[in-house]
Amino acid sequence: MKTVHVVGDSISMHYGPYLEKALGSDYAYSRKGGEFGNLDNPTGANGGDSSMVLQYLKWLSNNKYHSDFIVINCGLHDVKRFPDTENMQISPENYKQNIEEIVKNVSKLCTTVLWVSSTPVDDQIHRNALKDFYRLNSDVIMYNGIAGSIMQNNNIRVADLYSFTLELGDALYCDHVHFKEYIRHKQGEYLASVIKSL
Repeated sequence: MKTVHVVGDSISMHYGPYLEKALGSDYAYSRKGGEFGNLDNPTGANGGDSSMVLQYLKWLSNNKYHSDFIVINCGLHDVKRFPDTENMQISPENYKQNIEEIVKNVSKLCTTVLWVSSTPVDDQIHRNALKDFYRLNSDVIMYNGIAGSIMQNNNIRVADLYSFTLELGDALYCDHVHFKEYIRHKQGEYLASVIKSL
């Protein structure tokens, strides 16, 4: 039985049960543990931004953790913009540095790494739903590009969940950034198919 460990934001928390089911009995599924909490303020099972993911990976390393597969993502929390400053939570430069460090750390913890691109954002839906912070899809594309280049340089497979999700239609969202149940189902099945192909 192969082990699969997932480290990701609330999107991964939502598709996780469907991913686990689609993987079947040949794979033992696990993810970063803890309470779900407030999905916009990541704690527990929510991987959060790239700094938080890096910290978690270092904790795994200190605890001698190993898995056959680690499925990993961060980006949506990094691109949060705050109205008072317009700054992002993690700047592009710091994101690049964090992703490079994430690659160095995660590669020691598993046999195979699968990077998952961040999912799309509808700028208007997000702005209408939240006032504390906002996200821009152009930032998501930029950060996916940063991460994708680093993965390519390190021969790490990228599951393009961004493009896959966009192809599922127009009425995707149940709130400002999360997806309807049937979308989560399809995302989980897609990622299971990628894992099985590795």
